[in-house]
Amino acid sequence: MKVFFLSLGCDKNRVDSERMLGHLEAAGFSFVYDEEEADIIVVNTCCFIDAAKEESINSILEMARYKTEGKCKKLIVCGCLAERYRQEIAEELPEVDAIVGVNELPDIIKACGGLDATEKYKGRVVTTGGHYEFLKIAEGCNKRCTYCIIPYIRGSYRSFDMDILLKEAEDLAEAGVKELIIVAQETTVYGRDLYGKDMLPELLKKLCRIEGFKWIRLLYAYPEDITEELLRVMAREEKIVKYIDMPIQHASDRILKKMGRRTNCADLVEIIQKARKIVPDLAIRTSLITGFPGESQEDHEALLKFVEEMRFDRLGTFTYSKEEGTPAASFPDQNPEDVKLERL
Repeated sequence: MKVFFLSLGCDKNRVDSERMLGHLEAAGFSFVYDEEEADIIVVNTCCFIDAAKEESINSILEMARYKTEGKCKKLIVCGCLAERYRQEIAEELPEVDAIVGVNELPDIIKACGGLDATEKYKGRVVTTGGHYEFLKIAEGCNKRCTYCIIPYIRGSYRSFDMDILLKEAEDLAEAGVKELIIVAQETTVYGRDLYGKDMLPELLKKLCRIEGFKWIRLLYAYPEDITEELLRVMAREEKIVKYIDMPIQHASDRILKKMGRRTNCADLVEIIQKARKIVPDLAIRTSLITGFPGESQEDHEALLKFVEEMRFDRLGTFTYSKEEGTPAASFPDQNPEDVKLERL
């Protein structure tokens, strides 16, 4: 049976897709790059914000056409949308034959009609072209920011065993990967739940010892947990790219508090200045939200001033998305869409 995989959303979702492909490969399935040739189509969905939900639903409906107009016999939906709206998908999208949740990755074999082959699982199927690849070091999140649905879908923060991660990294290096990109919902608290202390610096040092990697890049480092130890490891290890993705979301103390963030503006300034002092030529990327409930023009202007002063190297900005089930969805003073877009 030939399987076509469509993976939407973030790099963490891509890792899940690659693991499911690994399970299917062990079970004897083959893969195609053209949906018209597929016997089975799998859509790994995202639902982080409204735009992602819309893209996921449209993709499911688009792939469903290959059941009525093509040779596809089975349509499977997995990922965050499947986890969050399992019942709704089952009731409202009869084209979908099976649903696989975010913590049920090996079940993709059964969903595709195969026999369980978990014991034969040899690892992920690389889908990035092989020059770079992602190492997902944890699942879930404990931060509970008021706008974010991820903890309700993915659960609490769970670090992956370091020995297993190192073996996975070694396999990727042997496969020819040159740049290893470290990802999780939050990378900086890696190991706190498993080992009783933050182990990201130790993990990075061990990854740097693996031959084959030329670059190791760190994403999603929450500012409040960027320690001096971590920064000194970044500065000292030649393989670690002098780049950090530090999501801050805002710089107004009032809005940061409403967002449930763990920093204020003064904290952010101190952390950024310390990072640039310890790691020369550090490039910092961040992400921001415009139009959060209750955000005033004064809050917005404070954010603009902060961005101008901090001179980030890369910047991603998003309008606030009202996600049902999150505390912020029930906040008063929701900003209208035109205000969100103007501030964007």
